[in-house]
Amino acid sequence: MQITEFLDKSGVKYEVLEHRPVFSAQRLAQIEHEPGRFVAKPVIVKADGRFLMCVLPADAKIDLETLKGQLDAESVELADEEDFAELFPDCEVGAEPPFGSLFHLETVMDKALEKDDHILFRAGSHTKAVRLNMADYRKLAHPRVLNLHR
Repeated sequence: MQITEFLDKSGVKYEVLEHRPVFSAQRLAQIEHEPGRFVAKPVIVKADGRFLMCVLPADAKIDLETLKGQLDAESVELADEEDFAELFPDCEVGAEPPFGSLFHLETVMDKALEKDDHILFRAGSHTKAVRLNMADYRKLAHPRVLNLHR
């Protein structure tokens, strides 16, 4: 399901932004003139063999050891990019929106995003992004909130 179709069905207000192709969350922040803390960067991890979608600010790096402790997991590692095509069939590789439930994954959001009033994220492609109210994002994504970076 396309992210805009999902948002339309949910009845929330959002804005679609089109731009030249960008391949990192930090570049998306720059091209949209948005502070990195408002740009969501999904990071896919494998915790004890199960995939999770971790959502962090663009300017943060995931701390796998901290995540491992909070999940009480034996092992946590970054997912291989080869897994992305199967996990996110409607998306360009690396452009998945931060809604794990759309892809049968649990969503874990970094606590640093909690205080923001909105969120900006890729809409399944490297040329489109979506700006959404944070309260609506949390209502739709149902993320577990943890400290994902130091």
